[in-house]
Amino acid sequence: MVKVKTIVLTGFGTNSHLETAHTARLAGSEQVDVVHFADLVTRQVTLADYQFLIFPGGFLDGDDLGAAQAAAIRWRYLKDAYDNPLEEQLKSFILKGGLILGICNGFQLLVKLGLLPALGQTFFERQVTLGPNDSARFEDRWVMLKVDPESPCVFTKGLPNLAMPVRHGEGKIVAKSEEILQDMAAKHLIALKYADPTTGEPTQEYPQNPNGSPLACAGLTDPTGHILGLMPHPEAFHHVTNHPRWTAGALDSPPGTMLFSNAIRFLKQQ
Repeated sequence: MVKVKTIVLTGFGTNSHLETAHTARLAGSEQVDVVHFADLVTRQVTLADYQFLIFPGGFLDGDDLGAAQAAAIRWRYLKDAYDNPLEEQLKSFILKGGLILGICNGFQLLVKLGLLPALGQTFFERQVTLGPNDSARFEDRWVMLKVDPESPCVFTKGLPNLAMPVRHGEGKIVAKSEEILQDMAAKHLIALKYADPTTGEPTQEYPQNPNGSPLACAGLTDPTGHILGLMPHPEAFHHVTNHPRWTAGALDSPPGTMLFSNAIRFLKQQ
């Protein structure tokens, strides 16, 4: 069986890389390396050595120019120590079937790089972005997520509704056009939706939908299902005691490690 090697990128304001790496280990990844972005540029490390790439949460470049905008430009135009465009590493990683997870700031980076939703499997073409929350404030709260059972997403296959915390100021999906928004819905690329904790159904109501995302969008996948970006933080719920109601003895959902476990199980079976 394949041994899964996971790379968790850090640097330039990333701040949840250690929790994310810990969650990947708990989920069964045999090797988990926390790597600074600069080490990719100097070619001390290459994405080709891994099967699972994670962009964790944080505040890349202080969210100057917009969340993850500066980081997206860095990925698109930097060259490595051998004068190869850094973007080519990402392209090769995707083409060989690697899995990519972007959490919060990592999700913001994925949409601004054009890796999500990648309608028509067109990568590196920006189709949506993530803008300021409708509340015009930083949202730090627990939310309920409804999983789309028809989504091609590898990470969410067979999962029940999930509870996770959010902590962001720019989490509202803004599509380039209404057609893109509807196409994402029709192709089941909205893998996770903000849900009413009472009914378990998608909602636009605040604060259950903390940023006002249309179609209750909390997480997107691409047509292959190999890439997932979400605003909530699964790594912040890697153990039952992370949940505010754990002492009650009955939780609303299992820990967020299940997203990681699904991904690692998928890779092991390849």
